[in-house]
Amino acid sequence: MRDDRTIRRCDAAFTQSVQQQSEQNMALCYQCGNCTAGCPVARASSTPVTQVMRLVQAGQREAALEADSIWLCASCETCTTRCPNDIDVARVMDVLRHMARRENHVAEKNIRDFWDAFLESVEKHGRVYEVGLMAAYVRKTGRFWTDADLAPAALGKGKLPLRPHPVTDKEAIRQIFRRYRERSA
Repeated sequence: MRDDRTIRRCDAAFTQSVQQQSEQNMALCYQCGNCTAGCPVARASSTPVTQVMRLVQAGQREAALEADSIWLCASCETCTTRCPNDIDVARVMDVLRHMARRENHVAEKNIRDFWDAFLESVEKHGRVYEVGLMAAYVRKTGRFWTDADLAPAALGKGKLPLRPHPVTDKEAIRQIFRRYRERSA
């Protein structure tokens, strides 16, 4: 566990990078806490959203990228809606999640594994193939019985098709992934 009392050197380049990638002015955040007050996953997180915003302002790269809240974020944009300074907080959280992923700062391994399985499914099939997603997630995590009790009901309602959904232009989807990898390299 990280010692929160330790003062680390400010990494101004990190703050600048988050600002550029998110296209948000981090200096506008004055820590009102509205983002955290409305966050539906705040109770599950040890680092509230407002604290993550402060860590970014203070250039605390490691602490910000290791925060569990960037992985728990549901991207519901309640934080963005509640911000009095029109900061797109959800976008900042998304940028941090991408940075953490690239730098292998993974606070919530199962969430990253689900995210990876989801993206692999979209890249391969053009859109998510639910059964394939579940199989890939189980393979990555070893959680064989997670939500297995939901499968019969989902199958009965046609929510788990046994074949991937047809997509006409899979190559366009693959090009999106190629461009992402080129920019990330």
